[in-house]
Amino acid sequence: MAKNSVAPARGTIKAVPAGFLLPSAAYVIQRKQIRFYEHSDRAPVAGDLVYGRITRIGKHPSLENREGRIHMINDGTRAVFVFGNRYAPDYFEGIVPESLPRETDLLARSGLIGEMLCKNTGVSDPTRVRILGYICDEAGNVINTRDYNMVKPRIKKKSARRAKMILVVGTAMNSGKSVTAAACCWGLSTMGYTVRASKITGTASLKDILHMEDAGATPTTDFTFMGYPSTYLLDEKELLNIFNTLDLKYANNPRNFWVVEIADGILQRETAMLLRMKEVRKRIHRLLFCAGDSLGALGGLRTLREKFDLEPHAISGVCTSSPLSIRELEAECEVPVFSNMEPDLKQLSEILL
Repeated sequence: MAKNSVAPARGTIKAVPAGFLLPSAAYVIQRKQIRFYEHSDRAPVAGDLVYGRITRIGKHPSLENREGRIHMINDGTRAVFVFGNRYAPDYFEGIVPESLPRETDLLARSGLIGEMLCKNTGVSDPTRVRILGYICDEAGNVINTRDYNMVKPRIKKKSARRAKMILVVGTAMNSGKSVTAAACCWGLSTMGYTVRASKITGTASLKDILHMEDAGATPTTDFTFMGYPSTYLLDEKELLNIFNTLDLKYANNPRNFWVVEIADGILQRETAMLLRMKEVRKRIHRLLFCAGDSLGALGGLRTLREKFDLEPHAISGVCTSSPLSIRELEAECEVPVFSNMEPDLKQLSEILL
């Protein structure tokens, strides 16, 4: 059958058999909610849950569950999956299909599925998923992650004095942002400060915020806690709501620090939108910029200045793994450079406080 052939018309509700995996893209959903599935001809939307099985192992041979455990998968593995959009230059671009296909692509290890539009030539084809039906309640209503929100601020208006926000951005995905954010969490918590940490854009994955938690931040959160399996193609209002809600929930104490990572690079759609928002810009206490190499860092500095009128307080990322790259940067710019893999506590205090 063709890749995007339409699934069977609506039929009888069936019970979900025991033994399924519940992935982290469905973080807001409890296992006890997964009881029924049903075929339907309704068009999927982001956040819809489906019950399916693996039909071919491709790029992703594993699934991450909502506790962060990594499960190896095989042909025939049955799991819950979540429709969503993905932007990942190192992997795939994918979107929610216009109609429910019989089979679709696994876009991320977190259980995010959709129609792959393009892929990095350096990676294999995506793992394939056969859709058996939508996860639904007894009445046949489809369960959608965006109907659930675990982040409930007690206040609705931000006070003037707030936790100091350390914002981490970079040239691209895998430029070292999460490691840099974790280094900040380690440094600040080691200095005795209370640190919260959030990742506000990207694709569902617990790895990054768990890394920040291991480095001393608590609690750590991301957009999946608000029911979003990813943030690709959200509008400005939705992006700002994610930022403001997490800010109101976790950054009210002016004695604390709030470490925030924005996914992908500064040219990416949602990243650029956030960096232009007054509500985000006025919250910046320190801006850290990450790059994969020294030339990329210098180009990124220019882009930050010319497109966003922003000047970072420090450079870090993959490029700082190399003493030679650090030497190149220090010779070409006056912005402080620090190693995120071997952070120096004294240097971090000078940059972050």
